[in-house]
Amino acid sequence: QVQLVESGGGLVQAGGSLRLSCASSGTIFAINSMGWYRQAPGKQRELVARISSGMTTNYADPVRGRFTISRDNVKRTVYLQMNSLKPLDTAVYYCNERNNGGVNYWGQGTQVTVSS
Repeated sequence: QVQLVESGGGLVQAGGSLRLSCASSGTIFAINSMGWYRQAPGKQRELVARISSGMTTNYADPVRGRFTISRDNVKRTVYLQMNSLKPLDTAVYYCNERNNGGVNYWGQGTQVTVSS
C-alpha cells in the first residue's frame, strides 16, 4: 500500500522559514519523480516544485529562488525548504509521487500559514 506522510507545516511570520518533509512507502521511490503542490482557499491546486529521479528540479515562478526541493533516496523522503515566506504562500501543501506509468499518489496535506 502506497503511503505519503507529510510533516513540517505550521505558522510562521513573513520572512521566516519552514522545512516540509514527505516520507514515502510502498513504491519504488528511487525511480519515481516527486513533487510539492499547494492549494490556497478558493483556488486550484498548483505546482510548487518537482524533482526527478535524476535530481533535475523545476520550480513555479512565485517560489523560484526562495524554495528548494531535495530528496534522500535512502530515507525515501522528499523535502521542501521554504525561505523568505510570504503571506501569499499560505496554503495546504501536498506531496506527490509519480511513477513511470504516470500514476500519481498524494499525501494528506500539511497546512502552512504565513502571518504578515
